[in-house]
Amino acid sequence: MTTQENSDAAPGWVGGFAESNPEFAYPIPDLSSLKILGNMANIPLLQRQQAVKWPEFSWNTEMDQPDQKRCYQMFAPDISRLGYTDEGRVYSIICPQQGISSRSLGSMNVEVTVTGQRGWVNETNRELAADMGVVGKIWFSPSAHLNPVVKVIWDIFNTNKLPFPSSKDNAIVVTTHKLGEPGQLYFSLTKGQSSEFDIPAFAKHESEAWSVGNLSIQIGPIIPTGYEIVDNFNQLVLDIFNFGSGNMLQNKNVLSWNVWFTPPALVNQQEWSEHAEKWRKSIDADHGSPDGPGTDARYYDGSPFKIDLDFVEEEEKVRILDFLDKVEHKEKDKVISYLKNLKDIF
Repeated sequence: MTTQENSDAAPGWVGGFAESNPEFAYPIPDLSSLKILGNMANIPLLQRQQAVKWPEFSWNTEMDQPDQKRCYQMFAPDISRLGYTDEGRVYSIICPQQGISSRSLGSMNVEVTVTGQRGWVNETNRELAADMGVVGKIWFSPSAHLNPVVKVIWDIFNTNKLPFPSSKDNAIVVTTHKLGEPGQLYFSLTKGQSSEFDIPAFAKHESEAWSVGNLSIQIGPIIPTGYEIVDNFNQLVLDIFNFGSGNMLQNKNVLSWNVWFTPPALVNQQEWSEHAEKWRKSIDADHGSPDGPGTDARYYDGSPFKIDLDFVEEEEKVRILDFLDKVEHKEKDKVISYLKNLKDIF
């Protein structure tokens, strides 16, 4: 791999943490001697960062079929970051966000949220190694709050004092784990591009990036809330999200991504603390990102990922109507009429 040759990395690199324990070394870095740290617990220790300008994701859209139809998509750029000290100890990792729309329910956000991390960076040889845990979070964008279906179900939840995924605080939480090990909630971010699948030219950034790392996670079930009606609705929303995204968060599917970094820079600790929130609000506001959108999902040959909109719309309506059949609300008949006439609206 040839990455950016001309270094404009920020001054002040000291290094040494990667070499402080022989167990940290490749080919298989063992970081178990380090504690898993809260992702926002040590911001005052951050001195340096590498931004992920190109977060290139990949997953199989039909994992149960002989042809699994692998898809590739770059999430919104420049959200993700790796934060560390001058010596190279990692203390924080910010992960990507993305949005998706449903004809029936409107726009939703999805975020890869880091639950804990540990690791090292070596700027001298442009290597890194980290262990991290993540969950997927899904919640409705503000524009979806005006959707008739969302408004009615939200009202039902409010009336019964039940949590509704109208914000990140009440997001639907999808678990993840190490490949083939459901009990292992942490997995490795390692140097280089993934070797688990072929990577198309449009998903590589060798001439632009400072360095690259990769990780893969296996999708688990939703974390239950303890309320049957809420859990049923959250599963419904996840199913609809998967219809529109090509099963990105389908249970047991594997989500992989190559993270292409820009050169190291100094950290503004206050800006770091506010960075993810700024992006979240931006994506909430206009279903986009302040530094430009990601790419549309594509197959290896560059052809666009497409869904059968009629099939998806029908599946959405059937599931939502089935859910509504089990609840009571004064506006339910209007919502049912709205759903049955969606094709005329769109």
